[in-house]
Amino acid sequence: MFNVLLHTHSGMWGVMVLLFILSFAFYQQKGWSMALRLAYLIMLATGIWMLTLIGFPWKFILKGILALILIGLMEATLGKRKRRESTLTLWILIIVILIVILLLGYEVL
Repeated sequence: MFNVLLHTHSGMWGVMVLLFILSFAFYQQKGWSMALRLAYLIMLATGIWMLTLIGFPWKFILKGILALILIGLMEATLGKRKRRESTLTLWILIIVILIVILLLGYEVL
């Protein structure tokens, strides 16, 4: 069961990044952002489920907190894009936090 959750969760990270880029590029179409929000839910559900199975280790709790921050930054970036405001700072934060999350997820850090 854990392996299924792990593969679903890690796959959703890739899907989430792809959908975020598509949502940013095609910001006038609501379908991409709705699919992105569904990816958030699946990614969060599988992550919480795996946390309960492995006993809430602190590194993965930190990864979950960073993932919630990342989701907030992604939504803020999409909102600024719709208002045609500058998003460079948010993109830099998204990239840095995403790298840290991936390093924690693959237990490099």
